[in-house]
Amino acid sequence: MAPRTRRALFSVTLFLATCAVLGSVISQKVAAQSATDESTLRDNLHTFTDVYSIVEQNYAEKLDSDKTDKAIYDGAIPGMLHTLDPHSNFYDPKAFAQMREDQHGKYYGVGMQIQPQPDKNGTTKIVVLAPFEGTPSYKAGIRPGDVIVSIDGKSTEGMDSAAVASLLKGPKGTHVSVTMSREGSAKPLVFDLIRDEIPRYSVDLAFMVRPGIGYIHVTNFMETTSREVGDALDKFGEIKGLVIDLRGNPGGLLNEAVNMSDKFLQKGQIVVSQRGRAFPDQVYRAAHGEEGNKYPIVVLVNRNTASAAEIVSGALQDHDRALIVGETTFGKGLVQTVFQVAENTGLALTTYHYYTPSGRLIQRNYDHVSLYDYYYVRDNADHPKDKSSLEVKLTDSGRTVYGGGGITPDEKIDNLKSNHFQDTLLQHYAFFNFSKHYLATHTVAKEFQVDDAVMQQFKEFLKSNSIDYTDADIAGVDDWIKESIKSELFTSQFGQLEGLKIRAAWDPQIAKAIGFMPQAQALEDHLRSSQKSTTTASR
Repeated sequence: MAPRTRRALFSVTLFLATCAVLGSVISQKVAAQSATDESTLRDNLHTFTDVYSIVEQNYAEKLDSDKTDKAIYDGAIPGMLHTLDPHSNFYDPKAFAQMREDQHGKYYGVGMQIQPQPDKNGTTKIVVLAPFEGTPSYKAGIRPGDVIVSIDGKSTEGMDSAAVASLLKGPKGTHVSVTMSREGSAKPLVFDLIRDEIPRYSVDLAFMVRPGIGYIHVTNFMETTSREVGDALDKFGEIKGLVIDLRGNPGGLLNEAVNMSDKFLQKGQIVVSQRGRAFPDQVYRAAHGEEGNKYPIVVLVNRNTASAAEIVSGALQDHDRALIVGETTFGKGLVQTVFQVAENTGLALTTYHYYTPSGRLIQRNYDHVSLYDYYYVRDNADHPKDKSSLEVKLTDSGRTVYGGGGITPDEKIDNLKSNHFQDTLLQHYAFFNFSKHYLATHTVAKEFQVDDAVMQQFKEFLKSNSIDYTDADIAGVDDWIKESIKSELFTSQFGQLEGLKIRAAWDPQIAKAIGFMPQAQALEDHLRSSQKSTTTASR
């Protein structure tokens, strides 16, 4: 059998195996399907193989393995799943391996964040955004802005960032030679790096953002998230308030959302429940409960806060343990169970719906909505004026909360909006490139401030790179420009963590969240009062 034919046969077999998984998952858990249903399924599968056979024999071009894979991996299987709901998905071997890596929170490589960036000639180069602190790249002295010229003698010209990343990864303890070009350096720099385990942290920033106020930014939920949150709380010690930033958090592992919530709730309180058709309902509770002194908590969310991040937000809101501020969250309350199909491929199939402790359904309505509109068009879903159609529930202390799609914040904080000039600067990587240019002839200390002299150099840099601006443009976003310059310089000089601190300390949304700390304290006081009244009444 020819390799192409064998590959095509595997692709069709994989599609049929995926269909079989869909059928067996349900049939094993639910009563046996009727003979009519089984006959319909056989007829549908037979129709698919007939269609595929016609395509293979009569398509205008010969089907090679790449087109066959795309037809199955990117067409038939995702198309079938997306008719069910927006979140059931199929992972080909590459995507399946990446998903597993993301969940584990580690990989083996050299530890640098890279991205493609066009140069003045229109050629795309692969640039180091930042080496991760403590990794081989960081210890070797690789800097943000370094351009990767070659890896083990192989030129990176024409490669995308995924291909370069693949060359940098490898078994622990193996060597890789990386040649870099750096602004201000006359010759290329060659780094002999030894690959090591590279942790991927979900808590990328945790520090005292104001005196007595701790700040934790959680990027996603993977196997180490609750431990990282616990470590951050231990380092804070006694605090007077806490901001948990879940903006843009897409979710992740359910058990980690439960374990994180456990750190702020009372033992035995419900964190989330899940209900489905083919599996028994499950209720997840706080197993240990909050220890030590309580303090007010403000949770900052936005429209891209989803799934496991919504579980945490909903649990803390329903139990009156935190004030939720920001935008209405995404509304992803469908639970996917990942089934391994074949050849390291995976089927993420929706098997449950999430419900908050008060009984609110997290999932947003997706009937008669295209995938594009579902993900990118929200209309007035964030704060509808008419709430009469929304699901109404009560928190532990009797506050009204709304369900039917995402977590509605207790206090609204509008998302930051950029103007055309800001977008232009970001599109041209102005701050990132200025940082390289400035540090080629300067160094900065921790006391560094962006003064008039630095701003003048930045303006001259914009002119030399043909980035148009007016004095009014600069004046209109002066504080944002100074923060962006300082953040990039600190990232290069002191590491990614220091750059993130600069951004967080300036961020207007974080400042507004901190401003709601008195309301969060009043919520905490009211909760304690309610608990005392309940205890007294039960005696």
